[in-house]
Amino acid sequence: MPEARMRLAKNQLMRAAERVGPMAAHARETARHAAAEKIIDARGWAAPRLDAAAHSFEDQLAPRITAMLSQAATKIDPAPRTRTRWPMLLLITGVAVGAAGFAMYRRNTEQWADSMKGSAADASHWVSDKARTAADKVSSAAGGVRNRAEEFGHKADPSSDEFGNKISTESSSASATKLP
Repeated sequence: MPEARMRLAKNQLMRAAERVGPMAAHARETARHAAAEKIIDARGWAAPRLDAAAHSFEDQLAPRITAMLSQAATKIDPAPRTRTRWPMLLLITGVAVGAAGFAMYRRNTEQWADSMKGSAADASHWVSDKARTAADKVSSAAGGVRNRAEEFGHKADPSSDEFGNKISTESSSASATKLP
């Protein structure tokens, strides 16, 4: 008999489980939807409060903390550093040196151009002087050669004088016949 009761209880539990199973699934889905709604409600309630806390922290607490940290940094700084002015001084010095160099360059180029103009004028005078000297030497040499030729011409015999006159007349007549 206990076995029969056991079987009977087992069958009843199985029938009850078959009836309760769909109800449990439905209860589970309902609980899930309810929990999701509660979570959405909780998030809707918490979001504005978190935003207000953030603004409160930013407006009230953050400036105080910033001031406190700045004071602490000032207190523990061993020696406040002064700003160095070397970069600006170097820049100004460089610009001044560059301007002076440019001015010197311009002045030297003008002086060089002026000296070259003077040198060119001196060179042209020197060349013209040399040309005059050379022309004078050539003239004096030609005059000396002519004088010597005349001197030797007078010393030569008269027959050679006739021969020279004959050649000059022949050459002048030949040149006259060739001309149209």
